[in-house]
Amino acid sequence: MIHLKSAREIERMRVAGRFVAEVLQRLRTEVAVGVNLLDLEHLARQLIKDRGAVSCYWDYAPSFGSGPFRNVICLSVNDAVLHGKPHDHRLADGDLLTLDLAVTVDGWAGDAAISVIAGTPAPEDERLIKATEEALAAGIAAAQVGHRLGDVSTAITAVGQRYGYPINDQFGGHGIGRTMHEDPHVSNVGRAGRGLKLRPGLTISIEPWFARTTDKISHDPDGWTIRSADGSRTAHSEHTIAVTDDGPVILTQL
Repeated sequence: MIHLKSAREIERMRVAGRFVAEVLQRLRTEVAVGVNLLDLEHLARQLIKDRGAVSCYWDYAPSFGSGPFRNVICLSVNDAVLHGKPHDHRLADGDLLTLDLAVTVDGWAGDAAISVIAGTPAPEDERLIKATEEALAAGIAAAQVGHRLGDVSTAITAVGQRYGYPINDQFGGHGIGRTMHEDPHVSNVGRAGRGLKLRPGLTISIEPWFARTTDKISHDPDGWTIRSADGSRTAHSEHTIAVTDDGPVILTQL
């Protein structure tokens, strides 16, 4: 079931979203060669605790994972792109790191992801990140009242194809509100003019991710971390937005 949010509920989601953006911005400043992923996890835990927020990830046990997840942030390095479990790994020069965070504040959720590079960036990695950011912007721009969910997916696909990246259709965005994952599923692959008609009050997380040379994935033995099947590098960008009569509103930004 899809719950359309009132203007007041959207504002409450904006509070959660702004906090998610604040934490990701703080963690971005900490990403550097030699930093341990566990240090980023512990900092995220402290920031969440200080705010009185609640992690959407802690003890999360969906069908696609080997739960429960016992961390507050997903940290995925290089060929890992989704659901990366923080572990004892020190970032090397040029590592590409995706940080994906979802929390609730006063019962409302926000979810966002960024990809950054530790140390010296490789041009092809910067290009990959830029592609996901442009695809995210295109997907958001397509989230207009009266459009269809397929229009959002098509906009994401078009950017990926323009950059020459294969596009996976198994994992994508989702509805969000009282909980992190609600209906509808927001695929990164779709057909324009098809799918759910977008109405004011719909809140969704849009999250394009690309691997450089494959659309196939593999899973780590930890039961969570998803990697590109061929070991090529990956990137991921995400925002939570609200569909309104005045256009899409990004809730996970400062």
